[in-house]
Amino acid sequence: MSPSPPLRLLTVNIHKGYTAFNRRRVLHELREAVRALGSDLVFLQEVEGGAGAAGAQYEFLADTLWPEHAYGRNAVAAGQDHGNALLSRLPVLRSQNHDVSLPGAEPRGLLHCVLQRPGAAAGLSSELHVMCVHNGLTEAHRRHQLARLCHTVLGEVPVDAPLIVAGDFNDWRQRADALLEPCGLHEVFRSTWGQHARSFPAQWPLLRLDRIYVRGVLAARPLPMPRLPWSRLSDHAPLAAEIDLPVPP
Repeated sequence: MSPSPPLRLLTVNIHKGYTAFNRRRVLHELREAVRALGSDLVFLQEVEGGAGAAGAQYEFLADTLWPEHAYGRNAVAAGQDHGNALLSRLPVLRSQNHDVSLPGAEPRGLLHCVLQRPGAAAGLSSELHVMCVHNGLTEAHRRHQLARLCHTVLGEVPVDAPLIVAGDFNDWRQRADALLEPCGLHEVFRSTWGQHARSFPAQWPLLRLDRIYVRGVLAARPLPMPRLPWSRLSDHAPLAAEIDLPVPP
């Protein structure tokens, strides 16, 4: 079997469709920017679900380009829910949202999806596992959530299955790599450039908060992203990468 084309992926915290400081709603502009990249997988954080009158933001963004999507609701406020979502050109076989919140803290979730790998027949050997992450703002919360992530990887992802984990780790102290080493994850930008990508604030990125981790892939390459229009669309800059998957046995 010949290798499948590389997978292109994008991860971005969309800040519920608003610019930084909630100055302006930019969901339509955001949809055009996401669609222009032609990504196979899009990992979204702080995306609104369908509880409010406006409907689900992830469905609006996915319309006509990504036939498959999954959503994990993390919180409900003022009649509207929000969480993490995945838009996918690959079939979503199953998904589960793990509650990784701590009592009294802002609700957080880990969205775990199992996808059908391109060009592969159905079966366990054809599965691609992906996880969309949005971790907490405090060090103690992040350590708990990274431990839960590692536990989920070790318990639910076969050792021979390719895995992609992406999202907003809020890891400004850069502690996540060491905590995720036991479950075999390595970060794409740090592996290639020697350091994580700067992603916050989007207009003048200083902090390295967002990440793309992989395990069990042939190769992973960061993709350059233009500063505009993204610096005007959220408080986080997006990250993108190209992933080569192994040929299924």
